[in-house]
Amino acid sequence: QVQLVESGGGLVQPGGSLRLSCAASGFTFSSYTMRWYRQAPGKEREMVAIITSPGGYTNYPDSMKGRFTISRDNAKNTVYLQMNSLKPEDTAVYYCNTIDNGHNYWGQGTQVTVSS
Repeated sequence: QVQLVESGGGLVQPGGSLRLSCAASGFTFSSYTMRWYRQAPGKEREMVAIITSPGGYTNYPDSMKGRFTISRDNAKNTVYLQMNSLKPEDTAVYYCNTIDNGHNYWGQGTQVTVSS
């Protein structure tokens, strides 16, 4: 079955960086578009990055462009989210996601806290 396991979250100061990882299994990873979402307390879950496959085309909301970079390693079945110049408003639980036959699959999430 599809499994997504995020890691790499933590506490970071404003202006700092983190790299999140999402290890995937149970499906042909190289054939699937992958997404990162986040959900802050009291807010709706929002997409922060997407990477297609094949092609590796990426896209981000305007507020993340230039700060977040999504990438993938198909040999390792892993998708990454590099986050730079972090702000307190980036504090959230970050999830990776894929869609198979119209069904959304989510990992358990990893907490990112940006605070001094």
